[in-house]
Amino acid sequence: MRNSVMLTGFVGCLVAACSGSPEESPTLAEASALRHAPELAVIPNLTAVPTFSDSTVPTTGSGQGDVNPYGVAFVPAGFPAGGLLHAGDVIVANFNDMTNAQGTGTTIVRVNDGADPSLFFTSALPGLSTALGALAAGFVIVGNLPSTGTGDQRGVCTPGPNGEEQGVGQGALQIIDRDGKLVKTLTDKRLLDGPWDLTVDETHGRSLVFVSNALSGAVTRLELRASRYGVTLESARQIASGYAHRCDPAAFVVGPTGVVLDPKSDVLYVASAGDNAIFAIDDASTRHGDAGRGRTIVQDATHLHGPLGLALAPNGDLVSAQGDAVNPNPDPNGQSELSEFTGHGAFVAQFSVEPTTAGAAFGLAVDPRDHGFRFAAVDDAQNVLDLWDIH
Repeated sequence: MRNSVMLTGFVGCLVAACSGSPEESPTLAEASALRHAPELAVIPNLTAVPTFSDSTVPTTGSGQGDVNPYGVAFVPAGFPAGGLLHAGDVIVANFNDMTNAQGTGTTIVRVNDGADPSLFFTSALPGLSTALGALAAGFVIVGNLPSTGTGDQRGVCTPGPNGEEQGVGQGALQIIDRDGKLVKTLTDKRLLDGPWDLTVDETHGRSLVFVSNALSGAVTRLELRASRYGVTLESARQIASGYAHRCDPAAFVVGPTGVVLDPKSDVLYVASAGDNAIFAIDDASTRHGDAGRGRTIVQDATHLHGPLGLALAPNGDLVSAQGDAVNPNPDPNGQSELSEFTGHGAFVAQFSVEPTTAGAAFGLAVDPRDHGFRFAAVDDAQNVLDLWDIH
């Protein structure tokens, strides 16, 4: 069953849905220890050779040969069994098709240790972006930013007379069940204008999805009611705006990309490639107004080179993928870096997924475990997923 849902005009928040019992918080001493635990930082614990690395290129289906992996997500604990995905799986969305035209890829693949990449979903909407996540109720959410050009303009974004992006479509969010079947499509000309990245938060009994929009330079918060029987939209609201956005000859578009919520402080961090900075939106899950760009957390020309994907380390650090389209790295052996900062913006460490190739870093994800964590990052120059198990 396929449903298409328009969000326009539905920006309220139901009282019952917006209330919830926060999970028990650690003591101040416990929180302080966790936030400064070096063993729970990500990049200082990465080895030169990942625990596991494999291709993200699907070998079967109508999207066979798709390249340029962007979105990465771990399937969460509690995800229902009996489908194509299982809790702990890693899924990856491809942005380009086999011709490498940007904004034309249509596939989500499951990439797991010990198994060849398997096709999970093929989309009728092209240009699957970094906006990829999974709900514990048994659903996957993916955004797209499609190329609308033809001929030699296929995969090309060009600036219009008023600075608008041309050759690129509005895009949508698609909700897919655990069997890889499309169940719902969410569209809105204002609130979902080029979904470029997203993050899911289900820590307080609600399913919140924060979406960065590359064509409007804004961030939208969706509240969903999710159960094993389906997903219903409860509310939608713009909570941040004003981030730089434009066409780019190398990156297709430049705009706000990585978003990640720290549920303990209720701060949403936003990586804005065009501004070459990382911002913070306070009261992200409850605010009713638009915070603009929020507080500047990281503005570091040495270690930021067009930040894209963003993840939260178990100790509260921010891990940011550098796309190299903005403020290119002058170090010929320091391209495609992942840079880690504390939640207050202090630099921690960096790591290159492709040291001599620019623009290979994009999507990344962290999966905390009882004793350590798993970290996944794409290398879209080699079309592989790298995964580290840190114990």
